[in-house]
Amino acid sequence: MTQTESAQPRIHVIVRGDATGDVVVDGVSHPIVATDDAGVREEIIALVTTRARASGRALLVATEDESGRGELLVHPDGHVEAVGAFVPTDTRPVPVLRQSVAPPQPPVSVPRSIHPTGDGMTAASAAPPTLADFLDSRPLPPAGPAAQGWQGAVRRLSGGLISPSPGSGELEHRAAITDVQRSLNGPRTIVVLNPKGGAHKTTATLLIAATFGMYRGGYTLAWDNNETMGTLGVRAQAARHTNTAVDLLRALDRFADSRSVRVGDLDNYVRSQGDAQFDALASDLDPAGAASIDADAFRTLHAALSRFYRLLVIDTGNNMRASNWEAAVETADQLVVVSTIREDTAYGAASLLDGLRQKGHAEKVEHAVTILASPAKNADEQLSHRLHDHFGQLTRTVVDVPYDPALVAGGPLNIGALAPATREAWLRATAAIAEGL
Repeated sequence: MTQTESAQPRIHVIVRGDATGDVVVDGVSHPIVATDDAGVREEIIALVTTRARASGRALLVATEDESGRGELLVHPDGHVEAVGAFVPTDTRPVPVLRQSVAPPQPPVSVPRSIHPTGDGMTAASAAPPTLADFLDSRPLPPAGPAAQGWQGAVRRLSGGLISPSPGSGELEHRAAITDVQRSLNGPRTIVVLNPKGGAHKTTATLLIAATFGMYRGGYTLAWDNNETMGTLGVRAQAARHTNTAVDLLRALDRFADSRSVRVGDLDNYVRSQGDAQFDALASDLDPAGAASIDADAFRTLHAALSRFYRLLVIDTGNNMRASNWEAAVETADQLVVVSTIREDTAYGAASLLDGLRQKGHAEKVEHAVTILASPAKNADEQLSHRLHDHFGQLTRTVVDVPYDPALVAGGPLNIGALAPATREAWLRATAAIAEGL
């Protein structure tokens, strides 16, 4: 065997966040493409295992992804083990302000029957701890083993024998889920706005409702509050009926007695969205119809629907002067301004915020979330920076969501057809919305 044949090949693995990667062997790149990040990692391990089997020995692999760098040893039988230390991407040291640290003080024990007052120590009975105090004292649950990233791939491929801690990306994912699942003090209303058509409002309404539904377990409604014809009913999954908000409004008398009405009684008016675990309420779809929803009708429907749903995610029309549009803004606990990264839809969003402030909603504008949706695979970066700068100064936060070809056709929303990066981006956007509830 020659020296070249016996030399250890240099293998460098790169995993990107767009379901692609590279296996670089002695300077020669082997691109990897899969449907998601987990698939990329499994393809990479399979490729390296094949090389290890051919060489008859374990191969050392340098790994790199968005969470950091590490090393793996891949054996000919497919066994994978972590070697060396994992180096996170962000290794900046935490500054220590030594001069500001006070010397430790011994604990002071205060008898339960004594408490300090402005005049000194007086006898009193301290309030005993309650069940709430006991529950609040519980430690945080453990993070649990990694399920994503190279850490999750190593855990699966080793059968759990090697169980690295979750990477930063997975921890952020879990934190976003926690935010979406946070407790709410009563029903909450989220209103999605942009007076320009084609701004992604209906898509955003459905994806926000779907994300809340999937992670909270239902009791979420996506409601098309267009005064006449909207498209949410077209984008939602179909039902056995074609009833709309107008039909529900006409039938509200039967929902007056809260003692005998159940959420299931709404099934003939709303449309269940299956595994996404939310319902959709369409606007009037009759092009020849004369029915419309005004402010009084909106408030009546809102009061009734708030009895059955924890979260109402409301799609709005393009007429800022419509009374039902203004009524929705007045009831909103959280405004969501949606725009594609285009001059025309951004103009609509910017004019919307100016108008809301002029109408006395400045506080709601400052509390709002802006979602910027990429209209193509490669968005205009210069325009994106402009929009971040403008809306970042006006609203609480600005969140980006990527282009996804599964959303282009305008047909019924299929969550399963979305790319993993799309679902993750809408999870982060929904978490930002939930923080304001």
